Amino acid sequence: MVLLTKYIVYFFFSWTSAIRHVRSWSNIPFITVPLSRAHGKSFAHRSELKHAKRIVVKLGSAVVTRGDECGLALGRLASIVEQVSVLQNQGREMMLVTSGAVAFGKQRLRHEILLSQSVRQALHSGQNQLKEMAIPVLEARACAAAGQSGLMALYEAMFTQYSICAAQILVTNLDFHDEQKRRNLNGTLHELLRMNIVPIINTNDAVVPPAEPNSDLQGVNVISVKDNDSLAARLAVEMKTDLLIVLSDVEGLFDSPPGSDDAKLIDIFYPGDQQSVTFGTKSRVGMGGMEAKVKAALWALQGGTSVVIANGTHPKVSGHVITDIVEGKKVGTFFSEVKPAGPTVEQQGEMARSGGRMLATLEPEQRAEIIHHLADLLTDQRDEILLANKKDMEEAEGRLAAPLLKRLSLSTSKLNSLAIGLRQIASSSQDSVGRVLRRTRIAKNLELEQVTVPIGVLLVIFESRPDCLPQVAALAIASGNGLLLKGGKEATHSNRILHLLTQEALSIHGVKEAVQLVNTREEVEDLCRLDKMIDLIIPRGSSQLVRDIQKAAKGIPVMGHSEGICHMYVDSEASVDKVTRLVRDSKCEYPAACNALETLLIHRDLLRTPLFDQIIDMLRVEQVKIHAGPKFASYLTFSPSEVKSLRTEYGDLELCIEVVDNVQEAIDHIHKYGSSHTDVIVTENEKTAEFFLQHVDSACVFWNASTRFSDGYRFGLGAEVGISTSRIHARGPVGLEGLLTTKWLLRGQDHVVSDFSEHGSLKYLHENLPIPQRNVN
Repeated sequence: MVLLTKYIVYFFFSWTSAIRHVRSWSNIPFITVPLSRAHGKSFAHRSELKHAKRIVVKLGSAVVTRGDECGLALGRLASIVEQVSVLQNQGREMMLVTSGAVAFGKQRLRHEILLSQSVRQALHSGQNQLKEMAIPVLEARACAAAGQSGLMALYEAMFTQYSICAAQILVTNLDFHDEQKRRNLNGTLHELLRMNIVPIINTNDAVVPPAEPNSDLQGVNVISVKDNDSLAARLAVEMKTDLLIVLSDVEGLFDSPPGSDDAKLIDIFYPGDQQSVTFGTKSRVGMGGMEAKVKAALWALQGGTSVVIANGTHPKVSGHVITDIVEGKKVGTFFSEVKPAGPTVEQQGEMARSGGRMLATLEPEQRAEIIHHLADLLTDQRDEILLANKKDMEEAEGRLAAPLLKRLSLSTSKLNSLAIGLRQIASSSQDSVGRVLRRTRIAKNLELEQVTVPIGVLLVIFESRPDCLPQVAALAIASGNGLLLKGGKEATHSNRILHLLTQEALSIHGVKEAVQLVNTREEVEDLCRLDKMIDLIIPRGSSQLVRDIQKAAKGIPVMGHSEGICHMYVDSEASVDKVTRLVRDSKCEYPAACNALETLLIHRDLLRTPLFDQIIDMLRVEQVKIHAGPKFASYLTFSPSEVKSLRTEYGDLELCIEVVDNVQEAIDHIHKYGSSHTDVIVTENEKTAEFFLQHVDSACVFWNASTRFSDGYRFGLGAEVGISTSRIHARGPVGLEGLLTTKWLLRGQDHVVSDFSEHGSLKYLHENLPIPQRNVN
């Protein structure tokens, strides 16, 4: 009893430490409406898992056991209990099938054996020999008997922290073969769930008999309970469970043993796919391996229960793996009886990779021909495109805000402008991939070149704007990149036809698969985890979308800007005729754009002048709501009220006005409150203007020009994949050049580094060589 108390005290300290690393659950909604569905058919898609009412979580031995296989992984258990408690408090019915009694019992018995050694023997042996004292092999059933009560005590202590009661149930295979015992077990579990109690079920390893021979998988009602995998599957079917989550020490099911070369995680596994999988050895602890888990999972799936096998030991994900699965996120391997009509996103990524590599090997003229053909299709198939767009507009009416509806809408003029932009891209693509940037003679007959190459596979996520699809596709084609496109649901019809036209253009040179449109139910967060097949993510949409993607990206660079807080500084020497035109265009021409004006900085000397009155009158006519900065508010007797934050991107007909004393104060304000997107000075003083242009550290800095010029098409790039405010790689509107990187080509003749040593026969020359000019028509 003293030893058990010591373990529980140790648990509380360990759990307190571990819980600091568990994410906050404040963003998970409390579900007040009871979840329900007709049992008998498993969920077809991950996104449906959020509707699961009754859930079994199976904790494998490797999940609950420490690395030394002697004792429990208390931090992981604390995290698992918290997740189960969150789901239980949402109104779901949770059941745990847990291992760990043997490991906990082994730990306890080892201590008992050491403590039972006589003091004389311990003193005689010495401290070092005591550590190496031989401990007999412990029989598993005895360990289970010694550990079961302690394991349950820990679970009780953990669940109590969330005001949840837990109950223990021990079973053996024989309990399922006796009809009366089956009914008793079923009734007990139902009564516990009705009382909002979490049943914790385990095989009674102290007395468990051998598994029934040749009795596995002979029908829905027959499965031999020989390990906790089969026990969890049996319980899931018996209890008509919606979802079975099997946590192990691997990410899920791989097509070959994890850790082997070319092993790939299987996202969705279908009955009949077993022949495509090579199983490895079983876990370091526990009774079953992955093959046993798959058999149990398929048996449960046949009984109408959905199954996910996932990793419960990874420190970065174990703290939210269960809730992520229930939220429908792409975690582990999902077992489904419904095969999708098209390829998975992983397959699409592989097709984009291989297609992009083929695209990069085409001649520049061939890539330009593809883009010209796409431009022709945009005008030739105009009626079909506009008809698809009309369907999207009708379905979005009343659901989307006016600025988003405007972005969604296509027109003849938009398509004509798109075609013009695509032809500009085609022209500029002639000298893109394979362009020599630098040539160096390292030594005699040893020459080095730096050449431009595609980045690889791009993932572009865009909202509402179907015209983004052909623009981005053309830039990817021109730069030889594979492309994955994820558009918003509101533009489904428009995106579909524009993608079909893109693939039709690609087909003229046999590279149709280089551009892929993700039509599956993939969540953006799941796409951001595909770090092995995506080289760069480019979000195009709201600042919230960009922030979400930057947060969700797992090891994949994200190119974009999270906010477009653009400033215009009106200097004391500004032209009266220019100011109102520039302010109106920057703020009112398209207020939802990221390059729209958000803060107007006014030189103090302009207050209460005709110029200032003209600006205010124009803004009132345009129905722009004015917010006052702190200094501007100090000059006012009443309205407008002082702004809450100077770091606000309104994205609407709203504008903050602030007063500054000089150009330096304007620059300081921009650096403190801006987002390094686009900032403008309006002045007739060239010296002041140049000072502003050189000292403002933003992606785009203008003199006497609207902020709205910050755009790839207006810059003559043909189109843009987005605007970047980062300080590495591309910055500002990102066109063709921003989608290229470089590689080094070294051509030698049996050169080795040792020849260039102090006593070697060769010397480095490092001569710059002329760059050959490509013949561009």
